Amino acid sequence: MVSNRTSYDVKDEGLPTCFFATDLHGHTDRYDKLLALIIRDRPAAVFLGGDSLPRLSISAIQSGQADFLHDYLVPAFTRTRDALGTDYPDIFLILGNDDPRCEEEGFVAASADGLWHYVHKQKFLFGAFPIYGLAYVPPTPFWLKDWERYDVSRYVPPGSVSPEEGYRSVPAEDSEIKWATIQKDLASLVGEDPLDRAIFLFHSPPSDTPLDRAALDGKTYEYVPLDVHVGSIAVKRFIEERQPLLTLHGHVHEAARLTGEWKIRIGRTVCINGAHDGPELALVRFDLESPEAATRDLL
Repeated sequence: MVSNRTSYDVKDEGLPTCFFATDLHGHTDRYDKLLALIIRDRPAAVFLGGDSLPRLSISAIQSGQADFLHDYLVPAFTRTRDALGTDYPDIFLILGNDDPRCEEEGFVAASADGLWHYVHKQKFLFGAFPIYGLAYVPPTPFWLKDWERYDVSRYVPPGSVSPEEGYRSVPAEDSEIKWATIQKDLASLVGEDPLDRAIFLFHSPPSDTPLDRAALDGKTYEYVPLDVHVGSIAVKRFIEERQPLLTLHGHVHEAARLTGEWKIRIGRTVCINGAHDGPELALVRFDLESPEAATRDLL
């Protein structure tokens, strides 16, 4: 269900500069760099593509050993908002497959307080640009299943764990776990909306592209070779068929290193994977009117 349809004015009447970062996994040094650059450069909008929290074991999630959201994220972004006042950017974010969904309530509460806009399965307007978000990824080998969905069918790749197994930090209906797909979620999210100026914040990259290339060369599961492309077929088909202006992705950290590409075109759509498997902050800068000219820096 699409809700919270709110219009936000673009702060710069020219070509507003935007930031995109993803898969920071609770590294405070990377967040500190990002927030310092937000204060220095004053972008109109910042997009965060999920896997924002530190990686935790299932036992740590169950015991609530850490509260990175309230101990670091909310105070750090609040200080940034206080420093910038009316120049504080619109921040659009989703969670990722390593972020336990039990933390979602806190992100929604901070969104209600105006700290950011939580856009999973939502639509916002930023000036003339619709912003959509979807956090789900296809089945992975990992045991936390809060943000995993079947993709276009109930197929589970060799070596992966079904969404019907694994652990969930928040209960879900059995029917949803068994029958929901990323393909259906996308259809429900956008309906018949025109998407020629739309920006999508996905955690999963599109399948069989340079953006979803994983380091699985030569690896097998029960003698079956593993597919090195681990992105979403549904996301790829959606981009091909609906041709939004820009899609932002993460999830596969090593893709840019392995392929040498972090930005591609699928038809008229510019697709960017902002994830990085090194120690630096990977920061993508782009203008909404010319996303094909986006740049990426390792800082």
